[in-house]
Amino acid sequence: MNIYKEDLLDHYKNPRNCRTMLEPDINSGEYNPACGDRVEIQAKINGQFVKEVSFTGNGCVVSLATASKLTEVCINKSLNEILNFDDNFVISLIGINLGPTRIKCALLSLQALKKGIDKLNSKHGL
Repeated sequence: MNIYKEDLLDHYKNPRNCRTMLEPDINSGEYNPACGDRVEIQAKINGQFVKEVSFTGNGCVVSLATASKLTEVCINKSLNEILNFDDNFVISLIGINLGPTRIKCALLSLQALKKGIDKLNSKHGL
């Protein structure tokens, strides 16, 4: 389990795809009022596939490291594939079990991305 903790710390200290994107097709955020964590996800879509994805936010190691890992995984994935990601996917992505409070932190970025995809699909009548 220590190797997973090291991986999460690396993603927290050296986040991948952490930046504000110009002219994203998706721009969606989530906030956890219990702890104050906030994550915003932005993505560029080509057809039904994520071509570029980034995030910004502030929060704990779990919320920001998960956002970093999620952005890496989502590139070139279809929107439908991402909509099928669930809690178990996030747990497998981060590699450690979390209690109920911490799982909310881990799910922020996925919830933001799914909300953005839903808005995009609604906009295009899908």
